[in-house]
Amino acid sequence: MSDSNKNWVPVCDAVELQPMLGVRALLENEQVAIFRVQDQLYALNAIDPFSNAAVLSRGIVGSLKDQIVVASPLYKQHFNLATGVCLEDDTVSVKTYAVREEGGKIQLATN
Repeated sequence: MSDSNKNWVPVCDAVELQPMLGVRALLENEQVAIFRVQDQLYALNAIDPFSNAAVLSRGIVGSLKDQIVVASPLYKQHFNLATGVCLEDDTVSVKTYAVREEGGKIQLATN
């Protein structure tokens, strides 16, 4: 689906998103962690599936095994920011979202 066919919802101002630091937003009752890394935007569900706590927006961003990841602050599992797959257990993943910056706003797609 092209970006023009998606329903984009603004969730925060782009200035609130600092490089390598997460922001948590609410999209249709889902908590989403949003990151800007090297001018690329990523969005994934903020709930750590191992602890069921909404902590991924507070995780440490880095590179591991040639992948850009966020490390959960609780049990330290690493999640690929582009795919949501856990590096330590590829049977576990978190949902990812289409994200873009438009007119100074960070937007997430609802479909």
